Amino acid sequence: MKCLLLYDIPDDKIRGKIATFCLDYGLDRIQYSAFMGDLSSNHQEELMLKLARRLGKAAGKIDLFPVCKEDWRGRISIEQEGDASVTENAA
Repeated sequence: MKCLLLYDIPDDKIRGKIATFCLDYGLDRIQYSAFMGDLSSNHQEELMLKLARRLGKAAGKIDLFPVCKEDWRGRISIEQEGDASVTENAA
């Protein structure tokens, strides 16, 4: 199932380790503190347990949102890179 994982963690070292765990589970970084990818229910629970242990008693918030196929297909996204020139195709 598609999952969206978001976190807000002030400590740089902990935040870096959390990102590494997300990458280890095959999630793709979509923003600095946001990851998206496919995770089974078991992997969702396993990852969140690891993240909770790593966060420990430090300040922070971690949310994992499962996204159903219908909602994923209905997403609206804008993506562009840098100052690329706009090219128009004339008919």
